[in-house]
Amino acid sequence: MRLGRRELNRATLDRQLLLSRSSLGLRDALVQVGGLQAQEAQSWYVGLWSRLAGYDPGETSALLADAEIVRLALMRNTIHLVTAEDALWLRPLLDRVIDRSTMGAFGRDVSGIDHDELVAAAREALAQKPMMFRELGRALAERFPGRDVTALGYAARAWLPMAQLPPRGLWGRSGRPVHVPLDMWVKGTPRAGTPDELFLRYLAAFGPATPADCRQWSGLTRLGEVAERLRPQLITFEDPNGRELFDLPGAPRPDPDTPAPVRFLSDFDNLLLSHADRTRVVDVDYTTQGFGNAIPEQPRSLLVDGFVTATWRPTIDRERATLTVRPFRRLTTAERTEIETEGAALLDFLAPARRQDVRFA
Repeated sequence: MRLGRRELNRATLDRQLLLSRSSLGLRDALVQVGGLQAQEAQSWYVGLWSRLAGYDPGETSALLADAEIVRLALMRNTIHLVTAEDALWLRPLLDRVIDRSTMGAFGRDVSGIDHDELVAAAREALAQKPMMFRELGRALAERFPGRDVTALGYAARAWLPMAQLPPRGLWGRSGRPVHVPLDMWVKGTPRAGTPDELFLRYLAAFGPATPADCRQWSGLTRLGEVAERLRPQLITFEDPNGRELFDLPGAPRPDPDTPAPVRFLSDFDNLLLSHADRTRVVDVDYTTQGFGNAIPEQPRSLLVDGFVTATWRPTIDRERATLTVRPFRRLTTAERTEIETEGAALLDFLAPARRQDVRFA
């Protein structure tokens, strides 16, 4: 059976909790969406607000402070927000992804350093106090003189799972990006997750999809072998170009005519970065809109009828909150009205008790 672009769009939006706001609790929602990319300190809160009914950012901050959810390097070697339980199996599974990415940049600078010796030295330093990576690199340089301090810090990050600590990441707070070993921050014991487990989790959050899509999301390779191993328990489709898609038998695949409400996405939102073929949600070339390479320079995007149709930018001062929407195409009157309504609600979330203005550039 061949699935059209709108069918793939609606299936993915539903699983990403963007077809309608979900009543799931925060931890269950993070499991459902496959974690939330969260390298920026605050902007990813919009991604949760757009997905969850009655969303309270204070609850997220409390769970971060209590180490029940955690921000750390995971998929694609980028900071993600996940439950503590998921961190304990995802991070060991993704060790080689993080090591490969880090050593591609710093491998020459740490060549010849004993892995276990560096990890032990990093643990010893971080047991004294949480540190930024450059601080950690300077501390490690006392043990490994003559080495680049940045490379030492990032090698330690690759070889020793670390969590980024609050207050950075707490709603309305600021803080330095300091880290400690993951097992010093979260409760529980790391376990050996498997590529099969990861592929099934991916399909639940982003399917129907190809192994190449999962590779784009996770950074893991040889996922075609995983899909073949799991084939007896999966179902398959074709995408509009004839590529084979895998999916879970009971996963939602809504009617392609299901209404998709306007949704504001945070920069680096999972929805936009988790498929090798992004045409199920993106039908615009970002490079023609002044954003350079589409992934490293990912703007805040706006969904209209399920597809990226505009970017948005908030400007907030003590008295006024302004939301500027820049459409990629001509909007209908109904679309502009829906954007204005959802935009006003977003400004209420970001900057309550201020005068509001939703503008179109």
